[in-house]
Amino acid sequence: MATLTKEDRERYGRQIIMPDIGIAGQEKILNSKILVIGVGGLGSPAAFYLAAAGVGTLGLVDSDTVDLSNLQRQILHATPDLGRPKVVSAAEKLRALNPRITVTPHQLAVKADNIGAIIREYDFVISATDTFKSKYLINDACLLEGVPFSHGGVIRYHGQTLTVIPWKTACFRCVFDEPPPTGTVMAASEAGVLGSAAGLLGTIQATEAIKYVCGTGELLTDVFLSINASNMDFQKIKLSRHRTCPVCGENPTVTGLTDLESVT
Repeated sequence: MATLTKEDRERYGRQIIMPDIGIAGQEKILNSKILVIGVGGLGSPAAFYLAAAGVGTLGLVDSDTVDLSNLQRQILHATPDLGRPKVVSAAEKLRALNPRITVTPHQLAVKADNIGAIIREYDFVISATDTFKSKYLINDACLLEGVPFSHGGVIRYHGQTLTVIPWKTACFRCVFDEPPPTGTVMAASEAGVLGSAAGLLGTIQATEAIKYVCGTGELLTDVFLSINASNMDFQKIKLSRHRTCPVCGENPTVTGLTDLESVT
């Protein structure tokens, strides 16, 4: 187990002086392993703050390369990174920010046949993708592997987030049991997204991960947080595990992983 150095105590001093973190909490952060799936509008700010907080091992998953349209909101990437793999660009910035941490890039798209082996190596997962097929896959995989995670989604001014502790709290499918039919919900590329709204959601997801690792504060478990940045309306909708949930309900129908190729 890694312990804090003199330099660590100075770097993380503003966290260490917080009574509910302290030396013990900072060492938990230092020894934690957190995976960010999707290094875009949500994953960029989430990963940035996790690296700054001192997360010992930070995994990054993304199969895409940096595109000019990404730079309006994906703050880990810059103009010179155009055409580079996002995980390479992101890892470079995070290592520069905090050389003490280990950044592990996974340049791939999560699939039913690879996600389990990846997420089981981590303590917590940030679900920061922008497709329904990946959101449902991450939910199902995290439940089946027993790995807690933070779900996040954003479009235009609107965001939503939920933290899931497998088999103890409501999961994503308890709220939305099945993906919507193809073409019924616009993607961010069609509807648009405010970059700072994505940053707001990603920062919340990073905060949830840190709270989970430290065992402090109140997590967004059994709560669906909905945010409308156009009028700064924050709403918490109370949830509970649904007995008919296809994954964590009384008679689950999802007992293995399947790629949902038919949804976006």
